[in-house]
Amino acid sequence: MKIIKDKVIVEDSWTHYSGEGEIPEGDVIVSYKVWQDENFSGRRVGVQLEPGDSVKDIEGDLDKFELIAINFPTFNDGRGYSMAKLLRDRFGFKKELRAVGDVMRDQIFYLQRCGFNAYEVKAGRDINDAVKAFEDFTVKYQVSSDEDVPLYRRK
Repeated sequence: MKIIKDKVIVEDSWTHYSGEGEIPEGDVIVSYKVWQDENFSGRRVGVQLEPGDSVKDIEGDLDKFELIAINFPTFNDGRGYSMAKLLRDRFGFKKELRAVGDVMRDQIFYLQRCGFNAYEVKAGRDINDAVKAFEDFTVKYQVSSDEDVPLYRRK
């Protein structure tokens, strides 16, 4: 499967694991509950947060995750934006932050502003078109995770 990571289309090395059956080889993305229940020592693991999850629950474990995936079950559920902002700005998470689920081109520029750097584009959507979303706007007025100086202070 291909994803967008750091504004480039790349082959994904991660596998989503629901907790049922044998754990697949390689890098896995699991729910926080599965991560707590299974032993993933000695391998790269990412955790997937759902809209109802609390970022504070994983605060003490952030250094153990190579990535955090935030699920957008529907395009109109914006709680993931707030979760990303908290992870980047309040908790200082510097590794991969991935948007998964109902992720569409129209959201990608704004997801980036909140701190996402990787995107699993919704099935059936054109990933080549989605990567062009980073070029939709050339000027960012506000301070955000991807811009630390407001426009009126830039020269």
